[in-house]
Amino acid sequence: MSVAAQERIEAPTWSARWISDRLSGLALHVGLIGLTIAWIVPTLGLFVSSFRHLSDISNTGWWTALSPPFAFTLENYDKVLHQGNLGTSFINSFMITIPATIIPAALAAFAAYAFSWMKFPGRDLIFLALVGLLAVPLQLTFIPVLKMFNSLGLSGTFLGIWLAHTGYGLPFAIYLLANFFRALPSDLFESAEMDGAGTLTVFFRIVLPLSVPAIASLVIFQFLWIWNDFLVALIYLGGTPAVAPMTVTVANLVNSLGSGYHLLTAAAFLSMIVPLIVFFSLQRFFVRGILAGSVKG
Repeated sequence: MSVAAQERIEAPTWSARWISDRLSGLALHVGLIGLTIAWIVPTLGLFVSSFRHLSDISNTGWWTALSPPFAFTLENYDKVLHQGNLGTSFINSFMITIPATIIPAALAAFAAYAFSWMKFPGRDLIFLALVGLLAVPLQLTFIPVLKMFNSLGLSGTFLGIWLAHTGYGLPFAIYLLANFFRALPSDLFESAEMDGAGTLTVFFRIVLPLSVPAIASLVIFQFLWIWNDFLVALIYLGGTPAVAPMTVTVANLVNSLGSGYHLLTAAAFLSMIVPLIVFFSLQRFFVRGILAGSVKG
């Protein structure tokens, strides 16, 4: 090959498509960086303000606290946890969220496996009706379910809110996991059947280990939704401090601490720190679980 031909091959192709691809990639990166900054800056400001005195918050911006002399304090957290009943609400949120996440995830795994790989009369019709429940607004169910809970003595109890969140979360959970289970290779089930494995053995030994990304994504969705839920907790638990979660207590603090908004920064950051930890600790499963089952090949 001649030197001129080799230079033509190695020279960059400054075509319109090449320039368009580079500009598109640059615009995408700039947009992602901008969204990240727009999300991080308010969170950082809330975090810094939660350690500042009221006078400092009123007179200077939060960014001034990052330069000497530093004047941080834990007094805001101490007052909120002890005077605002936030410590009890923090425990209540865990008491509500953990069971209300595990129960629908477990039930949805069994149901999704049945809809995906078991044959029974009306399977497709039942699954279609289940998916249709995703379009039903939660507000339509509040009055009849609350009347039923009142008659059964479940209002204002953890059991009642567990059942409510389980019912509300099951349609989406089953839909998400069923899409993933259907994408699993059928050869695995045929081989397991030839080896004499039963239904439960296949489910626990094959399906569940392969479905960790999808189940982790479901756990993230369910946990974040329940932890941040305000309306369902307010309807079925009321404002009773003994069982109120963080969202209800923080909303009450907004009314009682209108002039003490420096305390609200500490309360708000306490309410959001757990979802942040859960999301970042499981984020490696998040995208894998959402995309799994979308393309079958």
